[in-house]
Amino acid sequence: MSVVEQYARAHILTDADLPDWDDGGAIPVVLRYDPDHDPRSVCVALPARGRAPASREWTFSRALLEQGLRAPAGTGDVRVWPCGRVQTVVEFHGPQGCSVVQFETKALMRFLRRTCTAVAQPVAH
Repeated sequence: MSVVEQYARAHILTDADLPDWDDGGAIPVVLRYDPDHDPRSVCVALPARGRAPASREWTFSRALLEQGLRAPAGTGDVRVWPCGRVQTVVEFHGPQGCSVVQFETKALMRFLRRTCTAVAQPVAH
């Protein structure tokens, strides 16, 4: 098993999600890929906001993230689209509302490259 976990900084673009931190809306985000759990999916963990005690995790198709780097992609709970030449926007919809987060495209590309090299090991019987 070769789990890929990458830490990144992102910017919240929705007023409702702005943290109380005084750093321009930048938040720490964890990008995770576990080929043994689901080789076609990636996970994005956003930090807790407001009074919420736990972070929020979104699991979605790795292909959706790849497509969204080039052109708008997604129609459900997760949507991804390029924003200029160096930014990518990811929009998460859930029961608590909508979170719109902007990433540096380089960070997402680096993460996706790392997921391609992660190979699930066969389970010994």
